[in-house]
Amino acid sequence: MAIENRYEFVLLFDVENGNPNGDPDAGNMPRIDPETSYGLVTDVCLKRKIRDYVALAKGGVPGYQIYVSDGAVLNNQHDLAYKKYNLKPEEKKLPKDVEDAKKVTGFMCENFYDIRAFGAVMTTKVNCGQVRGPVQMNFARSIDPIVTQEVTITRVAVTSVEDAAKKEHEMGRKHIVPYALYRAEGYVSANLAQRVTGFDDEDLNLLWEALINLFEHDHSAARGKMATRKLIVFKHNSILGCAPSHQLFERVKVTRKEEKPPRSFEDYTVSISRADLPEGVELFEML
Repeated sequence: MAIENRYEFVLLFDVENGNPNGDPDAGNMPRIDPETSYGLVTDVCLKRKIRDYVALAKGGVPGYQIYVSDGAVLNNQHDLAYKKYNLKPEEKKLPKDVEDAKKVTGFMCENFYDIRAFGAVMTTKVNCGQVRGPVQMNFARSIDPIVTQEVTITRVAVTSVEDAAKKEHEMGRKHIVPYALYRAEGYVSANLAQRVTGFDDEDLNLLWEALINLFEHDHSAARGKMATRKLIVFKHNSILGCAPSHQLFERVKVTRKEEKPPRSFEDYTVSISRADLPEGVELFEML
């Protein structure tokens, strides 16, 4: 049964001596807002990490496949729905029968967690329709402006035999952020869960679990030390909600303790206003 409550959440995570989300159009430097120098992490990056966690935690469990996965061929994913109901796909078109069209789209929602959560545009050559997912996230933005640092590195091995005759090692560069705390905000719509994808309470609990463990199984030399620091969830007692989301987000404030460059989470204070919550809204500190 699909969820019956609307939710919003605030996610705080940090990076130490790493690149949380490189920009391929800028030599893979950490993404920044060029006008303010605040760091950015895209919603696509965060959703990728949620997908990867679900694949690890639920690998092989029916109903928890990942649609947008490494090496996946989307038309082949869509073919699964047509084969399930012995239907023949017509190029770039949904089945003419409305019930058949609902079946193939419904199959994709039932079998792929990320479609149930985030939705998908499946209007490729093998058409399975388009669904709007109940879980959406904004770009994460750093609490303070960041300074991106370019670090020179060396490699004792060389690339080719010709290079070996000329030099003993090669030089390289990597981009890091010495430290930054990021804030992302997200939404879970019970309305879309019920009308479209069937996102249920088990799926929701898996989402919270993924957000808490977002970086625990994704460590790399490029990303440095990353960790989820806080997950604050607002739960409404209805499908449509009891208060505007921006008013709830404003109850979570993050401030720097001292006027010096931050280098750890302890350099910040997180204050959560629990007093006078709007009627019908509960606040949970998941981490």
